[in-house]
Amino acid sequence: MDGFTEEDLRQVVATYEATKKAALEQRDAALRAFHAAGWRPVDLQRVTGYSRETIRQALNPRAREDINRGRREIRAQRSQLGRQFVVPSTLGELRGPTSGSVQLPDHLDADHEVYDLTDRRQLTRMYATVLYTATSVDDLRNWLNDERLVAVWPDLMLPPDLRVRWERRFPVLARRWSDPE
Repeated sequence: MDGFTEEDLRQVVATYEATKKAALEQRDAALRAFHAAGWRPVDLQRVTGYSRETIRQALNPRAREDINRGRREIRAQRSQLGRQFVVPSTLGELRGPTSGSVQLPDHLDADHEVYDLTDRRQLTRMYATVLYTATSVDDLRNWLNDERLVAVWPDLMLPPDLRVRWERRFPVLARRWSDPE
């Protein structure tokens, strides 16, 4: 880690967070000033490229506070539920399909979506679905493939606790984040 410490990294993050918060407050104050001067929200959205929701929250700071409070409550509820994600003993156990199209069983995907495994976006969506909804190691064995999982791991949209659990068991997945492609 060549001369850098964990404290150095923590300081970088702390500085960024403080700067980000100040910049957000400054931007929101400026948007409110433009709005007070007669700019309509739709015009602010058109010129800035921000979403309607971002403009709404900038013009009404209470809305952002309420949304963030709601997000924190949802996260707390999820962690209280103690969602247990299934993880196999070894990646080698994962011998699911690698080609063609597949439809997951109802308990994994109630939408009955058909996934084309040659399409990387569909493959990553399917893998994220299986990882999140699997109730047994057999679900993982039947629908995931070890080599394909390692290849798409950096692209998977997963809850942080699921990702951490898998990366602790299989460090090769965590290393994929820093590998140049």
